Amino acid sequence: MPDMLSEERARYLRKRARSKRAVLAAQAVLLILIFVLWEAAARRRWIDPFITSSPSRIWKTFRNLYASGDLFRHLGVSCLETVAGFSLGTLIGTAIAVLLWWFPALRRVLDPYLVVLNSLPKTALGPIFIVWMGAGPGAIIAMTLAISLIVTILEVLNGFGSVDTGKISLMKTLGASRAQILTKLVIPANAATFVNALKVNVGLSWVGVIMGEFLVSRAGLGYLIVYGSQVFKMDLVMATVILLLIAAAGMYQGVLLLEKAMKKHLGVSA
Repeated sequence: MPDMLSEERARYLRKRARSKRAVLAAQAVLLILIFVLWEAAARRRWIDPFITSSPSRIWKTFRNLYASGDLFRHLGVSCLETVAGFSLGTLIGTAIAVLLWWFPALRRVLDPYLVVLNSLPKTALGPIFIVWMGAGPGAIIAMTLAISLIVTILEVLNGFGSVDTGKISLMKTLGASRAQILTKLVIPANAATFVNALKVNVGLSWVGVIMGEFLVSRAGLGYLIVYGSQVFKMDLVMATVILLLIAAAGMYQGVLLLEKAMKKHLGVSA
């Protein structure tokens, strides 16, 4: 019987691996097809390459940026600002969520303010941060923090609230303190919630950084996009957008690796 079960599982794993490879192959083919059609449309003048650029022109722009040293300089600035805003938003948001869970009365008082702040367009705060912190990375990081902070608080707080009340009551009956309930039940039960908050914050952090660089920056991917649009260098704009997509995808893959490591540590099947 164990041998039969092992054989069944082996077949299942092989089938799952083939399915993953097929999906990756289809994704790669689709991406290549998009670039081929884009290049063909630009060369045949079905679209105006001055407005839409083309893969070959974008590749030439990448080479020029790399040769001048601007590629890694601007990418490094944006990545540093994004990681700073992402880390601060996640850590501070989680800490505030824990505080609000610990003091339910405080949560009831602040709940409507959190809802209002979450609905507020954060880009409206950009000029305020610039006045407060000056035209520099500090204002950009503050804007990124403002965008991701409230979402993190609400996401984690909702996860805390979804913990089985029966388990909490049982722990209280057995004499567990509030700190023990938090560390032994609430936080471990919300591992998936923390990962989801990280996934959401990846996109929000990049939005905050790019919007901040649109308003005030002398370096970064947002600066390149604004500069390219002002001087009508659409090759530079499109190349920067693709670079932004690659950077955001790389950061998101980092979160997925963290999720896989957490699942392995907790003994959950990935």
